[in-house]
Amino acid sequence: MRSSGSPRAARRRAVVRTAAAAVSLATAALLAGCASADTSTQSSSSSGAAFEPARQKDGSEITVWADSTRLPAVQAYQKAHPDAKLKIVTYDGGADGSTYLQSKVQLFDRTGSGWPDVVFGSPTDVTWASQPTKSGAQPFAAPLDDKLVGQSTLDGFAKGSLTPCQFNGHTYCLRNDIAQVVLWYNKSLMDKWGYQVPTTWEQYEALGKKVAQEHPGYLVGSVGDTNSHESYFWSGQCPAFDLVKPDTLRTDLQDPHCTRTAKLLDSLIDAKAVTTKGFFSQGFAKDSGNKVLMAYGPSWYGQYLFKAAFKTPAKQIAAAPPLTWQGESTVATGNVGGGVWMVSSHSADLKASTDLVTWLTTSDANQASAPTYPAYTKAAQAWLANPANSDYFANDVGPAFQKAADAVWTDWSNTRFSDSTAWSSVVLPALTAGKTLTATLPAWQQEIGNEAKAQGYKVATK
Repeated sequence: MRSSGSPRAARRRAVVRTAAAAVSLATAALLAGCASADTSTQSSSSSGAAFEPARQKDGSEITVWADSTRLPAVQAYQKAHPDAKLKIVTYDGGADGSTYLQSKVQLFDRTGSGWPDVVFGSPTDVTWASQPTKSGAQPFAAPLDDKLVGQSTLDGFAKGSLTPCQFNGHTYCLRNDIAQVVLWYNKSLMDKWGYQVPTTWEQYEALGKKVAQEHPGYLVGSVGDTNSHESYFWSGQCPAFDLVKPDTLRTDLQDPHCTRTAKLLDSLIDAKAVTTKGFFSQGFAKDSGNKVLMAYGPSWYGQYLFKAAFKTPAKQIAAAPPLTWQGESTVATGNVGGGVWMVSSHSADLKASTDLVTWLTTSDANQASAPTYPAYTKAAQAWLANPANSDYFANDVGPAFQKAADAVWTDWSNTRFSDSTAWSSVVLPALTAGKTLTATLPAWQQEIGNEAKAQGYKVATK
């Protein structure tokens, strides 16, 4: 996960390997949209109990846990609200794969004290934080839609961006940022070679084969990173992670939406237009970074892949809206990262805690200078208006970003386990060994099912 800074995720969201500077930037952008979590002590069913706030004490000190990337934003809130009493703690709980926050909450639930009032985390954290960690415990995350955050504010987030926050009919977090997938392309080379920017997957495939033939060595994509499936298969509406019920995961990789995506990518891999090496793999930036004509990936690719890792000069890279399939009107795209803010149900000052997370996620003053694309629509407009987020590009990326932000497919569900593990452990080694994606779909599906069952889900394959 799931970019994350604020467009912006999370998520993811993947473990990337490249030059040290590029790694840190990409990790901050990607965050932990797909962080895994140990859920051995969590209930998989709704608690059914009404939210019972702790005894409130207005004006009391609130404890805030934030990662280092979000720390300046919390400090900015403190500066803008000098009367707010904040105890700020920096932790790595938003990092991909971290179970630190969950382990600590389990401890606090046992001892009956110690919970932080506000925490930054990944969407995966919400899957356990919205449930009691043990019998009789209250879910850690407060239902923000229950008289804490107004409906008009909730409605101001990009369409579907709060879906990972929603469980049991309530909203347990506010989305800090999203990492909607768009089509990136080198406008300078496209213009030089007389190529038209594709709008459909079929045009993308045809152009990729044309590029491979006319300009060998140039690429239109990669499937070799630990989050590549989120760009392609999530965008393709492949039901790999579809929670049809709270306790039932549907993973059907023989669905036509999956097989057509795999077939298209196989043809481009065979033509050597799409690489099985990761964009963030060791040595890729140095050896091939200047030969990426197109890349289908998250909104943070512009700043953190092309600018930081590939060192592509300014005014060459542009963004286009998500691709559609010929004859289909539905625009759907994936998401690669994005973080969330949660308020503790145990907070003695819910008003102050809620005010903080609302400001962090919706304030123009904060989000306009955020590392990645904000999930809150109005704040995203302020982010796009910031020259630091737009001057590098060869076109106005706003229309593409905004269209994609409202088109993230919501049936790729937020689960109690990372969606990247099976891809990394099964699919990437198969691709390295020369196998096709089409041939690997059954093994990928089997591994997803195994992981789901290990986390207490029932698994449906149709």
